[in-house]
Amino acid sequence: MTRVAILGATGYTGIELIRLLNNHPEVELIFAGSESQAGNALSEIHPQFRGREDLILNRMQVEAIPPDVEIVFCALPHGRSLQIVPELLANSFKVIDLSADFRLRKKELYKQWYGYDHPAPTILGEAIYGLTELNKERVAKGQLIANPGCYPTSIILALAPLKDNSLVEVNSIIVDAKSGVSGAGRVPKQAFHFPDCTENFKAYRVASHQHTPEIEQELSKLGDSNTVVTFTPHLVPMIRGILSTIYLNLTSLKSEQELRTLYLNYYKECPFVRIMDEKTMPETRFVRGSNYIDIGLKLDQRTGRLVVISAIDNLVKGAAGQAVQNMNIMLGYKENTGLEQLPF
Repeated sequence: MTRVAILGATGYTGIELIRLLNNHPEVELIFAGSESQAGNALSEIHPQFRGREDLILNRMQVEAIPPDVEIVFCALPHGRSLQIVPELLANSFKVIDLSADFRLRKKELYKQWYGYDHPAPTILGEAIYGLTELNKERVAKGQLIANPGCYPTSIILALAPLKDNSLVEVNSIIVDAKSGVSGAGRVPKQAFHFPDCTENFKAYRVASHQHTPEIEQELSKLGDSNTVVTFTPHLVPMIRGILSTIYLNLTSLKSEQELRTLYLNYYKECPFVRIMDEKTMPETRFVRGSNYIDIGLKLDQRTGRLVVISAIDNLVKGAAGQAVQNMNIMLGYKENTGLEQLPF
């Protein structure tokens, strides 16, 4: 059994990691860290784990992590992993970081989009962007995996086959994405207070969302040109799920069937990517609780634009499930081990 640890075990992403790892046949969770709940049993804070995961929560001190732990999951808020990941690496732990702290390659982007100066720019060059469907060989050799953001996962995978084949006009991409409230994390904020978000639908961080440079960075690696996107996120009064609707112009005329075949071939070795047929469009309920991403295509014959729609569970494929998928690749396990559960 591979022994693993989770730092930030009581947040929404940490809870999902525990749920998934509990059913993983090759993994044993032996250390769970939480600054706010240290000393309490995990099952006291989250009673759904009673009798299944009764670990006592520890303070998040690297020296307290047992030395036989092979992988540490950091499910910490943005900016917090910066303080602990360098120490984990110095102690020879493999790390999967679920924050944004090591996703961007250029340190100056952190000041622009996250509001802080990155204190460990040399590590940025070492981190592997953990979008397994596109980076499997590099993930397998990685010491530090930067787990992708939830919005970027839904958008990059929806566009990769087109961008990689130079089929999209790179300045024409408009992304309209909607997320459930759990994407904001577990710490209470006024905008996500029940009376403020229920029976309401709103755009936020218009033309300024921090996931924008991550999306552009990874799409620009594909094909032969840099990519710029217009990205507008929205908050939907539901707990979990992301639906991204993407509008773009093609560089050459293709039929809808040709495009669907392109996607099917591109992802034929990817167990968690499902390409919808022409009669079905993705919905968040079809992926809820699972590590799947569903992708649908519709060519608008009247305007000539292609509409690509994707759906993921932001807490699973957008966070914890993708982290387990990366772990499987790093450890040489079958990619879908522990992740084969059906959507809710």
